[in-house]
Amino acid sequence: MASVADTRLYELLGVSPTANEGDLKKAYRKLAKEYHPDKNPDAGDKFKEISFAYEVLSNPEKRDLYDRHGEKGLREGGGGPGMDDIFSHIFGGGLFGGFMGGGGGRGGHPGAGRRRRGEDMMHPLKVSLEDLYNGKTTKLQLSKNVICSGCSGKGGKAGAVEVCSSCKGRGIRVMVRQLAPGMVQQMQTMCHDCHGEGQVINERDRCKACEGKKVVKEVKILEVHVDKGMRHGQKIAFRGEGDQAPDLEPGDIVLVLQEKDHEVFQRDGNDLHMMKKIGLAEALCGVRFTLAHLDGRQILVTYPPGNVIQPGCIRGIVGEGMPHYRNPFEKGNLYIKFDVEFPDKNWIDGEKLELLEKLLPERPTLPRPTSGEFEEVDLHELEATRGGAGGGAGGPGGRREAYEDGSDDEGGYQQGPGVQCAHQ
Repeated sequence: MASVADTRLYELLGVSPTANEGDLKKAYRKLAKEYHPDKNPDAGDKFKEISFAYEVLSNPEKRDLYDRHGEKGLREGGGGPGMDDIFSHIFGGGLFGGFMGGGGGRGGHPGAGRRRRGEDMMHPLKVSLEDLYNGKTTKLQLSKNVICSGCSGKGGKAGAVEVCSSCKGRGIRVMVRQLAPGMVQQMQTMCHDCHGEGQVINERDRCKACEGKKVVKEVKILEVHVDKGMRHGQKIAFRGEGDQAPDLEPGDIVLVLQEKDHEVFQRDGNDLHMMKKIGLAEALCGVRFTLAHLDGRQILVTYPPGNVIQPGCIRGIVGEGMPHYRNPFEKGNLYIKFDVEFPDKNWIDGEKLELLEKLLPERPTLPRPTSGEFEEVDLHELEATRGGAGGGAGGPGGRREAYEDGSDDEGGYQQGPGVQCAHQ
């Protein structure tokens, strides 16, 4: 074997350039199971690349050509007319047939070889958190292409459809350009006479129902089952319900779940989270409130007196989260974050305030001053500022509200940014 410069096909299969036929077959079977469209609808392109790599490397002549000239050699005519068989794995039957919608297979015969598969149709499906918690069955109306019954997908009456003489039914034209003596390059372009379809129909013989398009629009009603515990972004596939076309295996209709926001709960995997506002009395003396769950149940939530709830703390309820997908009897947890609302100022008179203080934990004792006496200042409701004027001079009782900035003389210190000084 010649020195291998292009190893991409070997890397696709995960084998070395010295791999034998058994190694190639084993690697291909493993990857084909993982990326087959029936099992993994999003991996269609990957599956085609893997199949293409195996087709080349399992054929001694094609493998030798690839080892010598790489993929460029395969594409530029080094393999002769048989190279159409290789690229059919990537482009779906006939070189570039998958992109140009041609109905012709190899050799200009529609339906020859492996049947191509149509594209999947993706549709979003909005669901509420209640739908994902309880499960839901709904009907969805979609529009898709189906084979015209008037002409059975032929586009016209019997004998009206002819193979395009310009491209011989391939849907493309192959042009050969000489680059240098003994070196040519093949170029493929779409056939303009048949618009890449490989067939032509006389205008007067076209089917009246589909106007020669071979397919017509049809409304499809799907019954969609949203199972308990399904998640945002999860897909529900309806196999073979995609657009139909002649000589084409229909793709799938794939619904992608889009979870709508909920006014109370937020989902995190199998857990639920919510915020609950409580008063100071509840935070200190025990919590007791009702909660409407996603399945309509009224839950009485209690937290015993004496267990203080601090602002921002989180408490949990076991087994009241989301049901697990395909195991709905198992559920996550419900986490509640508490926002403690304090009473407004002057909400209680002085005598009751003194009584309340006796019931609360004792205040911390003031430390003894290290020298002299304390200098007393008052707290006020001020808006935070940066380098601007803020705060009035003088406080209740003539007390100073902040330290003065000292001296402006040499050796003194200057007032820092954002600090305002009130002079008596």
